[in-house]
Amino acid sequence: MLDKNLVSMGSSSFEDLKKVNEYGAEYWSAREIQPFLGYTQWRRFEDAIKRAITSCKQSGNEPSHHFAGVGKPIEGGKDAVQIVNDYHLSRFACYLIAQNGDPRKPEIANAQKYFAIQARRQEISDAIVADIERLELRKQTSEEFKALSGAAREAGVQDRMFGVFHDAGYKGMYGGLGRDAIKKLKRIPEKENLMDRMDTTELAANQFRMTQTRDKLTRERVKDQQSAIKTHESVGKEVRNAIKHIGGTLPEKLSPAEHIKQVENRVKITAPKMKLKEKDAKGLIGKQKEE
Repeated sequence: MLDKNLVSMGSSSFEDLKKVNEYGAEYWSAREIQPFLGYTQWRRFEDAIKRAITSCKQSGNEPSHHFAGVGKPIEGGKDAVQIVNDYHLSRFACYLIAQNGDPRKPEIANAQKYFAIQARRQEISDAIVADIERLELRKQTSEEFKALSGAAREAGVQDRMFGVFHDAGYKGMYGGLGRDAIKKLKRIPEKENLMDRMDTTELAANQFRMTQTRDKLTRERVKDQQSAIKTHESVGKEVRNAIKHIGGTLPEKLSPAEHIKQVENRVKITAPKMKLKEKDAKGLIGKQKEE
């Protein structure tokens, strides 16, 4: 289910951290996968774990088969050893944690998209796999839009200027075209959300633009409305130049995709609810309780 290169840090990968318990079942230490999923604070990561446990119950699976609370020894100064809270996690638990993590973290976003596809790959067609990927990316861009709006407010952008601020990013990336001009060019109805008609390529480019703008506003401590607007447009231009440099299709030339609601409805009808196979459902208890 997991690609060895799904999440990497240095020379290690997520799969390298897999262990096998006394029952012959594979598991991961929550403390060890925490940095791979972009969390620096255990408290926040444990919140995601608790949400995942709730999701496990709601999916009809037994949480104790996938989440086991344990203590992990941590060496301190002068040979002191401290026991800290940890969890042993099944593959399914790792999947649920990714789904319940902060999608604004690139590590979580990548894991969410990967797991969402891999969890169903053997049950559905490649077309639906592509639909799921687009749905996950659309969700992530929505979260990033909210995060960027928060960063803009911190940078001094007033509420009445939010439209101008967000349009600046589009203008930089789309060769001077704002949101309304893009919709007109692509013949997208005025009432529709532009991002709802973007394909995965266009969504990914816009998500990158928003992420980089948010980081730049924070990094450079921008506190002036006009500077924030110029920063967004500047980042948009840089993303556009990067697309040109690698020979990609400029975003205004990409055809509009079908509305995301149609994709969502198709996935709901076609994709079955995840039902774990017996081996996966037992998770951490492995062979011990097999009948």
